[in-house]
Amino acid sequence: MRLPAPPRRLLLRFNMTPMIDVVFQLIIFFLVSSHLARQETQVELDLPKADTGQEPSEAVRPRVMIHVMADGRVLLGSRLVTEHELSRRLAVERRKLGDDLEVRIRGHREVPYRIVEPILLACARAAIWNVTFAVVKREE
Repeated sequence: MRLPAPPRRLLLRFNMTPMIDVVFQLIIFFLVSSHLARQETQVELDLPKADTGQEPSEAVRPRVMIHVMADGRVLLGSRLVTEHELSRRLAVERRKLGDDLEVRIRGHREVPYRIVEPILLACARAAIWNVTFAVVKREE
């Protein structure tokens, strides 16, 4: 008499390769984006000094950095822009990110107001009202 063969158990195995690929892609994305975010604030500028002010909040809100160099050049992020291009790019960012968009202006302390005024007008044309200036606290 023949004994019945034990039923074969199906071995289920998960293929982890796609999950590992996704995790590595996420790690690379966050490393690159954090590097670019740090790079925006590392433009060497002598910021104006102020007696009063507030520490920047750590709230997660979309922010655009505008750097005004001592020679009058305007950088949006780390890219040189003209006045017309700045208006257009701010309007695009406003449409994309909504009412919560913040514009932070980092200007050299020697820059006259006539250089900063077109930036403020570009923000107003794009309906961006949350505009802040980066300054350093005056030492006493």
